[in-house]
Amino acid sequence: MKNSLYKISDLFDNLALETSNIEEKVIIYNDISSRLYHFLGFPHPVLNVQLMPLNNIKANDYNPNVVARPEYKLLKHSIISDGLTLPIVVGKNVNNESIIIDGFHRTKIIKETAEIKSSLHYYIPTVSLDKKYEDRIASTVRHNAARGIHQVELTSELIRKLKDFNWEDEIIAKEIGMDMDEILRLKQITGLAEIFSINEFSNAWE
Repeated sequence: MKNSLYKISDLFDNLALETSNIEEKVIIYNDISSRLYHFLGFPHPVLNVQLMPLNNIKANDYNPNVVARPEYKLLKHSIISDGLTLPIVVGKNVNNESIIIDGFHRTKIIKETAEIKSSLHYYIPTVSLDKKYEDRIASTVRHNAARGIHQVELTSELIRKLKDFNWEDEIIAKEIGMDMDEILRLKQITGLAEIFSINEFSNAWE
């Protein structure tokens, strides 16, 4: 084991001497991160951070996460002061583009702030989820709701989208962390009645 660790240390020393190009360093970093992830065998995406070119990361078309101006300014100050501490969560669409699942505002701040994006050499740390479009929507809901920042109207729009994929009401409730009563209340507040039958909710409500 000690010999292996010495070899790894020597390898990095040699790489540091031989590699000065940022693009090459990124390729090496991503490869090592991926190999260590598979070597470790823990099934958590955060253990396989990959650096992607900033301009290759696209916003999704359903994000309900709205940040007030003071919180947005604080988030920007946090990234400037502490550095980026969380990777952006992305998934591939049918065109093989990297679409944001979680981290829209962090990405926006990085793209619009010269000192941040230059410090990252126009790359951004990401972790990837291999999910279909409708499953990416549910993942975004879970990430946002866990932080308590979903808006009711926009959450209802996500439910509409999931219904378009023929998701059963019970599956929607489970996947976005709501119970049937909560979905009924959301329906009543936001006019979702047309996509839910009254009978499906009458027992839960009573």
